[in-house]
Amino acid sequence: MIAAELINDAIPPLRTTDPIQKALDRMAEFKVRHLPLVNEDQYLGLVAEEELTEPDHTILLSEIHLDLLNPYIMEEQHLYEVVRLMYERQISALPVLTTAKTYVGVIPKNALVDSFAEFAAVTEPGGIIVLEVTNINNSLAYMAQIVESDNAKILSANLQSFPDSTRMEMTLKINKPDLSAISASFVRYGYDVKAVFGQTDGDDDTMDRYDSLMNYLNI
Repeated sequence: MIAAELINDAIPPLRTTDPIQKALDRMAEFKVRHLPLVNEDQYLGLVAEEELTEPDHTILLSEIHLDLLNPYIMEEQHLYEVVRLMYERQISALPVLTTAKTYVGVIPKNALVDSFAEFAAVTEPGGIIVLEVTNINNSLAYMAQIVESDNAKILSANLQSFPDSTRMEMTLKINKPDLSAISASFVRYGYDVKAVFGQTDGDDDTMDRYDSLMNYLNI
């Protein structure tokens, strides 16, 4: 999944001829704290809500000093890069540019939940297992062999490292709701099973489990 596929076409950019009030209203409407400022198709920067402190909201954006942020992503870059940039810059919207640096749209932060859910096969039936791994036993091919030995498949995998530590955690989404046998196999092969999120036919809280997992992964 690439940045161009995540653009929300319903969110128009700000123009230098827009008054402050229009910028504030648009941020409130789309529940973001940042919006791109453009001149025709030229990206000028990202306007932050906290910059709009002028008491007279009829003043145009071109008439006030704006300390514009300058994050953006190219339209062919991957979803992971979108998540990384938004997290590192702590922004609620990310402009998307072409290779010629022309503006094509914006990705709001709230769109990432649905996109990441689709990308990570969250809505697919199955369960989640979290393993603590090292540089020696973090082979995804080997993990897949263990999973497939129980007639199951890995739907998605995410590796998380920790600062100042050699410890890593691998989160696997598996297309089987009962992971007891697979969990036991991982233990037998020397893996440390940190958590198991199972799912039965009666579960209707898939997104609750997903939200819990995202919090667990600090995404």
